[in-house]
This record gives sequence, structure tokens and C-alpha cells, in this order.
Amino acid sequence: MPASERPRERLSAHGPEALSIAELIAIVWRTGTSGAHRESALDLATRALAAHGGLTGLARASLADLERTRGIGPVKAIEVKAALELARRLALSSPEDRRVIRTPRDVVEMLGPDIVNLEREHLHVVLLSTKHHVIGVRELYRGTLNSSVVRVGELFRHAIREDAAAIIVVHNHPSGDPTPSPEDVRITADAVAAGRLVEVDVLDHVVVGSRTLRWSSLREQRLGFSAPTG
Repeated sequence: MPASERPRERLSAHGPEALSIAELIAIVWRTGTSGAHRESALDLATRALAAHGGLTGLARASLADLERTRGIGPVKAIEVKAALELARRLALSSPEDRRVIRTPRDVVEMLGPDIVNLEREHLHVVLLSTKHHVIGVRELYRGTLNSSVVRVGELFRHAIREDAAAIIVVHNHPSGDPTPSPEDVRITADAVAAGRLVEVDVLDHVVVGSRTLRWSSLREQRLGFSAPTG
């Protein structure tokens, strides 16, 4: 690899923000593999990301999971886990720097540009702290959403794991019409009821219309957020 294309040299010349995730991991690992399956640190990092479903997958993987990837031994597994843990702690150390969600429009401004032109429905869950700082955003489903596909428990899996106090459900309508469907209302009602059981508030379900970035808030329309009876 020419010196100008090597991750370390690129970071020195252009700054860390110019590097891909694979290039940053390659710098952490320094070396690739030798022998019959020889590859550079960058090739190894690229393959590891693909094998584990991206950076989030690497972060979730255990040391044993990482070591089962060809070319990642105990040392490389520990190095990448340490780097990812530093990133996690940095994110948690400065809550004042995190985005705060106060209105449905805040959610649309955060996620809308990423989902506005998608050809299929994508459902995301925004994880929030007690003061409604964004802890993270997790994509859960792709394709036509209905109550038989969306498992309510999945909506709270990341919230419970990451100690979120509340969630906001967000998905897009590729048709461009953000009007909530009966299924959207049904999913919302199920989620609100389940949230009470696990003590995670469902603050809203926002539907974004594609192409025009029109949107609807089910809470504002009182759809699926009726008070419990009995």
C-alpha cells in the first residue's frame, strides 16, 4: 500500500475524521495476519466489521466472539474492545453535549434526512435518558411493518440493556403520506402498555413521510396513547 494511503499517514495528513471505521480499527491493531491467509490490518478490520454487522456488532460481541473471527487473537480482541469501551465512556461522560429531544420535530430533524428517501419502511427506536438526552438510536426492522412482525419486546431490548428511561419509536412511510395506519396505532398501543410493565416510557411514535419530510406524531394525535383503564 502506498504510504499516502496507509491509515496512520492519512490520519496524520487529514485528521481522524477523514478515516473510515475500518481504517481507525486498523490503526488500533497495527498489524494484519501472516501465513496462508495473509492480509493487511485494514483488510482484517474490513472483514471483521462485515462479519459482526458493523461497529455496533463489534461493540456487542464478546471477546470469545471476536476471537472466533479468523485473524483476531486474544490481543487484537482486547485492543478493539478497550478502544470501543473508551468511546462508550466518553459518550456517557458528557451528557450536556448530547442532543435533547423536546418535541417530535426534534426527532424528525435528527432522523428524517436518513430515512426520508428510503424505499421500504424502516423502524428505529431512539433511546433517551431521564432528561431526554439521546443515548442512542437503534434500527430494529426493515420492510412492511405490522403487529405480527414487530415484536414489542424487541422495542425495549436496547433500552433495558443500555438503561434508558424512555424511548421514541420512529418509522417512515415510503408512500410519502405520514398518516398513521391502523397497524401503526396498534403497535403504539402495545408498546405503551409494555412500557408500563418494564418501566420504560414510550414518549411518542413518529411517522415520517418520504420525499417531503412531512411527519405525524401519534402522541399529539392521541393515537395509541389513551390512559389505561381499570
